[in-house]
Amino acid sequence: MIGPGGWIGILGGGQLGRMTALAAARLGLRCHIYTPEAEGPAGQVASRVTVAPYEDLDALARWADSVDVITFEFENVPAASLASLAGRRPLRPGPRALEIAQDRISEKSFFADLGIPTAPWVPVHGADDLRHGLAHLGGPALLKTARLGYDGKGQLRLDPTSDPEDAWRSLGQVPAVLEGLVSFSREVSVIVARGLDGAVACFDPTENVHRNGILHTSTVPAALSEDEAEAACRVAIRAAQALDLVGLLAVEMFLTMDGQIIANEMAPRPHNSGHWTMDACHTDQFEQLVRAVCGLPLGDPGRFRPLRMLNLIGDDVLDWVSHLARPGARLHLYGKHESRPGRKMGHVNFPPTP
Repeated sequence: MIGPGGWIGILGGGQLGRMTALAAARLGLRCHIYTPEAEGPAGQVASRVTVAPYEDLDALARWADSVDVITFEFENVPAASLASLAGRRPLRPGPRALEIAQDRISEKSFFADLGIPTAPWVPVHGADDLRHGLAHLGGPALLKTARLGYDGKGQLRLDPTSDPEDAWRSLGQVPAVLEGLVSFSREVSVIVARGLDGAVACFDPTENVHRNGILHTSTVPAALSEDEAEAACRVAIRAAQALDLVGLLAVEMFLTMDGQIIANEMAPRPHNSGHWTMDACHTDQFEQLVRAVCGLPLGDPGRFRPLRMLNLIGDDVLDWVSHLARPGARLHLYGKHESRPGRKMGHVNFPPTP
């Protein structure tokens, strides 16, 4: 157990690290950020910051030796860098969760092995695979890079008339998955925490709306039946237990038109769709992560009011004063110095209108 005065090492210096560091401080814990980015959101609030490339194994070793436990807010850390940390300090969540979440082919195979339904898909390692995949799936499909794609990046929408050679070149000729499109009524996500002792605690399922591949709003309660909500939580818990995960796991899912829950993607870290927990739960997702990785008892994830989270993307943040004046709203800004199209600058939580 790591108590007050202990050190948490966080790989990554973005807004998720920032909000984790703030939550840790409430419990008397200190965070040491490792990031290639100077003046990032997390470094502005953390007790210590090491600015160095993820590939600098000497700097990584010195940083690891300065903390009691390591977690991350950014899972796309090079595999060799993660391997260099083995045995120095506990890494929570563990390497297996990272390896699977980093690669969509591994991720979808993981869901299949657990009997968790997904959209139909095929792995793609070349134009011929893509040609056969389009013929097999029929209809519209999404081609996604196996690694490093997020917020709609690294994706192409295709149909059976698309040229496989052109699509393969456009995606950069890297391993990918081709997913058949499914008809769904809602996009939902569930964030589950799992402690060092195996205890689990689920936050309420969240209903999500995306624009241009980026999360726009998250709303709780989600418009799900009791059975649908329980099914969504079971998927997240089953995945977390299969990974022997210690920390947080966010699973994005679709509710199909016939009421089936199917998994889309997962992330073993705090998640954008869980930001509402900061102002509607007894224990938010960031404090829950701190509790889990430090071996502390998990907190109560219960929700005490309905809430909607609105992402502030790019120049949306320029309207921050109006959100401060909004009754019942809570504004969270990330300290980023420059707004750019598609960049997450902050979010605001507020009671949803009927």
